[in-house]
Amino acid sequence: MTISVAMTVNGKSVSGKVEARTLLVQFLREHLGMTGTHVGCDTSQCGACVVHVDGQSVKSCTMLAVQAEGAKVTTIEGLAPSADKLHPMQEAFRDNHALQCGFCTPGMVMSAIDMVKRHNYVLDEATVRRELEGNLCRCTGYHNIVKAILAAAPAMKSAGV
Repeated sequence: MTISVAMTVNGKSVSGKVEARTLLVQFLREHLGMTGTHVGCDTSQCGACVVHVDGQSVKSCTMLAVQAEGAKVTTIEGLAPSADKLHPMQEAFRDNHALQCGFCTPGMVMSAIDMVKRHNYVLDEATVRRELEGNLCRCTGYHNIVKAILAAAPAMKSAGV
């Protein structure tokens, strides 16, 4: 059985017909071609699939596409304000060498942005480390990821994002 689904993804209205069991991550990757959202574990353990749904971070492998009906979804592809300017969190990840293979990076960035906003742009190392428990990185050891998030918080506040 197919169901029509419509939502706003990265500021653009999108729609499609999906099976009722289609996950949001599948809709984004397979129907819309937005492959920045990764599938890493199929068990909601790794956080590589994190996107924002109506402003909150969500593991898109735990949500059906039909549950996002009418929602505003932001993926890693929708963060940068332009082709030549990154979001402050993306800049901080680059500047602090917070990635190696890059597979976890989209989910880390999306989770970090939500974290910064939920904590009103004020974070400490312990809070960042605790909040990252749902995001796995097999390469970096997290040290530079934590540095990047701490550096991005004031930059995001200054930029008003």
